[in-house]
Amino acid sequence: MSSTSNYTTLIFDIGDVLFSWSPQTKTSISPNALRKILSSPTWIDYERGRMSQTECYARVGGEFSVDPTEISRAFQDARDSLQSNEELISVIRHLKTRSDGMLHVFAMSNISAPDYEVLRTKPADWSLFDGIFTSAGVGERKPNLGFYKAVISGTGADPSRTIFVDDKMENVLSARSLGMHGIVFDDHRKVVRALYNLLGDPVERGRQYLTVNAKKLLSETDNGIFLRENFAQLLILEATDNRNLVNLTDTHRTWNFFQGKPLLTTEEFPFDLDTTSLGLTVMGSPEDLAHSVMDDMLDYIDDDGIIQTYFDHRRPRFDPVVCVNALTLFYSYGRGHQLDRTLHWIREVLLHRAYLDGTRYYATPECFLYFLGRLLGISNDVYLAAYIKPLLIERVQERIGADGDALALSMRLRLCAYLGVRNDVDLRTLLPLQCEDGGWEIGWIYKYGSSGIRIGNRGLTTSLAMKAILEMQERFPSPPSSSSAVPTVPSLSRLIPLHNLLLSAFCSARATLQPLPALLQRANRPVLGNARKLFHWF
Repeated sequence: MSSTSNYTTLIFDIGDVLFSWSPQTKTSISPNALRKILSSPTWIDYERGRMSQTECYARVGGEFSVDPTEISRAFQDARDSLQSNEELISVIRHLKTRSDGMLHVFAMSNISAPDYEVLRTKPADWSLFDGIFTSAGVGERKPNLGFYKAVISGTGADPSRTIFVDDKMENVLSARSLGMHGIVFDDHRKVVRALYNLLGDPVERGRQYLTVNAKKLLSETDNGIFLRENFAQLLILEATDNRNLVNLTDTHRTWNFFQGKPLLTTEEFPFDLDTTSLGLTVMGSPEDLAHSVMDDMLDYIDDDGIIQTYFDHRRPRFDPVVCVNALTLFYSYGRGHQLDRTLHWIREVLLHRAYLDGTRYYATPECFLYFLGRLLGISNDVYLAAYIKPLLIERVQERIGADGDALALSMRLRLCAYLGVRNDVDLRTLLPLQCEDGGWEIGWIYKYGSSGIRIGNRGLTTSLAMKAILEMQERFPSPPSSSSAVPTVPSLSRLIPLHNLLLSAFCSARATLQPLPALLQRANRPVLGNARKLFHWF
């Protein structure tokens, strides 16, 4: 069992969970009438072992005006219809086998002694269970707490480390009230997924998904079209530092978003500053090449001083996230001051929350915030941090607990880890989104500017989710106190030294008088080495 799993005990209901059956019989008793019999006080006493089968059928016959012989035939048909849920049993067997003896499995059922005797004749892997508790044997019945307490006592299980699965909400509620983790069995796939997520190591399972799908981590549009592109591949490489997972276009200078023929856009798609900036920072390009490309990029700045998206004057487009990624490249090589007006605009976008509905090319507000954090991390510039970081902390705090897909949550968590903001709320939301195969659900990162069609990549979401979990664990190794229902963060005075706060205020004031204060100009020297090694998120 994973060292990250806190659970050592599984308890399953039998009827409608481990076994299915049909209330449709060859008798005059309808399925609805049969279910009413099963919930009658007489049947409840029968399942508690308080009367014989003959006495039960006689009483029920009188209560429902049905011949006891007809009742007997109806329940014989129901017994004959019993079928084991082999798919679920196989999953349980797999989970138990890989636990190295740490996981114990029990069954707990409302069932009479005669019905249980019949049940045990049905083909199933009964050796899988470390014990089976019946209401007839215990003398109690779910959802009464006495039954659960008897099982806890009989197994020695710790409720806080126990998972309980049942098809009835009231039964699950009782288990939860005693401290167990309850799962309502209403959808087979959902339950199996929950079991894997609760009992597995999310990071190791994610790593296995990436390894199995190495070189096949394609991006996909929200209308189901797969495409090969460089941007997600670069981000996967940055997050995993594993070149064997990705496919990248060989490029000698600038980068194109697409690999090969563009899809869902113009036949000739220009190279762009966004992918090029990412490629040069992730791949650790030679310094002379990077400077040459940045020289070219300076030709693509509009009259407002904002750097553009494409190496094509016929496509005058700009986007805050693209600007941030270009700034990251320039700051990496000591040339951030050349985009001072772009940086000033980016801070205005942050200040006024202009990113809340996403941007022209990026789908979520987390994209803007995440790449802004990436800029701070890679640049390692004290003046830039003083200018941006305090406000960024405020803005990411505002996003904690907001709706978001797995990618948005992962980006938010990574940013929180970098900024020192505890975020247990979003971590709890992210973990259940891991799929059976170990990868996370697709999340949308960018979109076509004209059509709005969104693009995502499961490999990217999985890579960032793994990093988010690891970084939150490393940054906050101890569990939160029971009273911390809402994430708490240190005061800004603790996160940012006082002299930097004063510098930030000075920078902001000066920015109203000129595009960006001279204090933000750095010495013309590059950040040495591969940016992936410097940016401690990665």
